[in-house]
Amino acid sequence: MYIHTLSFNPWQVNTYIISDQTGECIIIDPGCFGKDEEKKLSDFLSSGNLKPVRLIHTHLHLDHVFGTKYVSEKYNLKPECHPDDEFFIPITKDYASQYGITLNDNPPPPGKYLNDKDEVKFGKSSLSVIHLPGHSPGGIAFYSDKDKILVSGDVLFRDSIGRSDLPGGDYDSLIINIKEKLMALPPETVVYPGHGPATTIEYERFNNPFIR
Repeated sequence: MYIHTLSFNPWQVNTYIISDQTGECIIIDPGCFGKDEEKKLSDFLSSGNLKPVRLIHTHLHLDHVFGTKYVSEKYNLKPECHPDDEFFIPITKDYASQYGITLNDNPPPPGKYLNDKDEVKFGKSSLSVIHLPGHSPGGIAFYSDKDKILVSGDVLFRDSIGRSDLPGGDYDSLIINIKEKLMALPPETVVYPGHGPATTIEYERFNNPFIR
């Protein structure tokens, strides 16, 4: 399994392209904003001869869905997310305007829901879904036990955790889910967060001030 990271928009969202030896790939959290960033994403895919087969989201906060409409239309993919975050879709344009950002459209509705313990399959690979409410009600992470990788969205960062003061957030739930579901993963698991550098479960167990 190969993981490629592209950082987009003013919030520097990590958009992940995960592929395997078949050339099929999934796109996680397309944060590309504007024509230049959309081109950067599509050029990367074409240069690597990658075929996007799924468009999935760790959650539906504004900065993680800027490129959802573009990717959905260009590659004929229906977005996939946890149902508890669907309420963000119709308010995306209005929410963006509060930050001085103009969007022409809200993101398209999901074509499929991803629930806890579901499997995201592509090529010869798969990732398991872990539901982690707290940062957002429908926050999910994607884990491969075989490859020991975790795409954590905005739940867990290097030396930090996601904020819980946005709509639907809950600090207690966030902490409990991190401790019970993520810290229980193998220590060598590499964590790919929604923003910032990668880390490991072992590092966060001993160094993250929010969960020690």
